[in-house]
Amino acid sequence: MRNITIFDTTLRDGEQSPGASMNLAEKLEVAQALVDLKVDVIEAGFPIASPGDFEAVQAVAKMVRGAQVCGLARCNPKDIDRAWEALQGAENPRIHVFLATSAIHREFKLKMGKEEIISRAVEGVTRAKGYCSNIEFSPEDAARTEIDFLCEVVEAAITAGATTVNIPDTVGYAMPAQFGQVIRTLRERVPNIDDAVISVHCHNDLGMAVANSLAAVENGAGQVECTINGIGERAGNCSLEEIVMALRTRSDYFDANTRIHTPRLVPISRLVSGITGMEVQRNKAIVGRNAFAHESGIHQDGMLKEPTTYEIMRPEEVGFTKTDLVLGKHSGRAALADRAKELGFHLEGDQLNDVFDAFKKLADKKKEVYDADIVALIEKRTTSGDELWALSSYEVKMTKDQVPSATVTLTRGEETFSDTFFGGDGPLDALFRVVEKITDQSVTVRDYAVHSVSQGKDAQGESTIEVEHNGKIYRGRGVSTDTVEASTLAFVNAMNRVAAGGGQDLSEYRPGAV
Repeated sequence: MRNITIFDTTLRDGEQSPGASMNLAEKLEVAQALVDLKVDVIEAGFPIASPGDFEAVQAVAKMVRGAQVCGLARCNPKDIDRAWEALQGAENPRIHVFLATSAIHREFKLKMGKEEIISRAVEGVTRAKGYCSNIEFSPEDAARTEIDFLCEVVEAAITAGATTVNIPDTVGYAMPAQFGQVIRTLRERVPNIDDAVISVHCHNDLGMAVANSLAAVENGAGQVECTINGIGERAGNCSLEEIVMALRTRSDYFDANTRIHTPRLVPISRLVSGITGMEVQRNKAIVGRNAFAHESGIHQDGMLKEPTTYEIMRPEEVGFTKTDLVLGKHSGRAALADRAKELGFHLEGDQLNDVFDAFKKLADKKKEVYDADIVALIEKRTTSGDELWALSSYEVKMTKDQVPSATVTLTRGEETFSDTFFGGDGPLDALFRVVEKITDQSVTVRDYAVHSVSQGKDAQGESTIEVEHNGKIYRGRGVSTDTVEASTLAFVNAMNRVAAGGGQDLSEYRPGAV
């Protein structure tokens, strides 16, 4: 049985989703979770894109052990030199160089002929090969490239030293049979193809990313590039959890598998969703909340008699647990730490104490504490980073015909700041405005949502918010049994990110949409 290399690009292509940028601490946390998941390659970023990207790739390269760390570069010397500068601390570095090859890109973007494209590709691979032996080359927009020319470029790149040739469907245009034929043709017509691994990188614009990737595997591809929850440019990328479980569940058909530790799929899905603020749809394959839910009476009857009548995978295989209701207010630290470990988190020391204190407070408010509640508590305390401002208290007043008012008290270190705002479109608007007054920062709310973390009328509410400040997007997240408090916490969290700087500049061109 063939082993398919899983190349995760959540930290690079996934982060290019509008609003999904991560700070350094969050990238390192996701990188460690990817190591725990046992992915083969982590594409940590595009070092020349920005100082922040460079710093992130460099930090991931120094931290990660047990997986290759990859940096993206265009086929030009400055990009490649910068990529190596970021990667040289890695245990097993890979430089990923790319150059567009399709007719439309040659004419309108690059303004280059075929000969110059091949020359630039060879020069890029050769320069990267001077730094390390593990080189990947991508002919961007390969799915729309003339097959004869694609074969020429791939052969030249392998001759120059590429050990992986990645065939991207950059705009999600291909169909499975067509894309499979491309991979099969490369295997048949490129004389040195056995000297490199064939990889694929499929986008989901027509909902075909996973299907196209599987068609490629069926026709000989040995690596699939994908992201957690399928996030990425536009409609996203091939979903890691879907490709992995398709290969595992139907290994009889594909005669292939991966080394992914599948019980970590749900925990890392929740982690990435919490960090990026991009909620996973309930009916999402593999990791959605309804993925193993059965409401039909016929299905329930079949499940009770024999689970495999309606489940082709066991929930435990992907990280869902058999029992949901687990702990109460009389539970101790050891029980909480053990449950957290089953859910994919490692708590110890001050972190365990902090989460345990929050758990006891929550258990006093709720009769039943669910796994999702515990996950929310942990994520709240492990992804927030250093907070400049903290919510101490709030008070809001409003009736149907009354002008709303809100009073908020925030702390900053040992100092306490309070203020009141009268007016606004409602209680939340009033709360947000008084927080702006205290922090002396004005923002525009672009997106706001509240949803239930678990079940029941006493369920925790999770609020996510996106704000714009000086042309950049910042996200905030808050969790509480009081949805107004959750919303205020999310707004304060966003304001802390504004104060810290960074953010995602949506007007900035981010090359590298391989």
